[in-house]
Amino acid sequence: MRGFKEKGFNDRLQDQAKARQALLDRVRAKAPQNDPEFAARQAERVRIAQERDARNAAREAEKAAERQRELDRKAAEEAARLEAVRLEAEEREKAKREEADKLVQLLADQKAARDARYAARKQRQKKR
Repeated sequence: MRGFKEKGFNDRLQDQAKARQALLDRVRAKAPQNDPEFAARQAERVRIAQERDARNAAREAEKAAERQRELDRKAAEEAARLEAVRLEAEEREKAKREEADKLVQLLADQKAARDARYAARKQRQKKR
């Protein structure tokens, strides 16, 4: 063991640097940028993402259109309901007017009949 020489601090630093460099070389060799198919895979991912975004945008546009159609339908239903309420109120008002007219006519007929009776009684009294 005469030839054994203990490594010094500088030797250990050099060994560590060599090991680190070897590790970096291995990692760089496996890096995706060095892979010839990396660009093709990356382009495929970008294309898929764009298609997904386009589908999502179309879906959102369809949802917005559906919401607008629903709002339009509700507005039309509300307008129809209000029109029906207005027509019903007009019909009730017309019925009230007709009832009042009938009542006025009835009262006028009753007064005419009463006046005719009074006149007939006066005529009878004058004849006597």
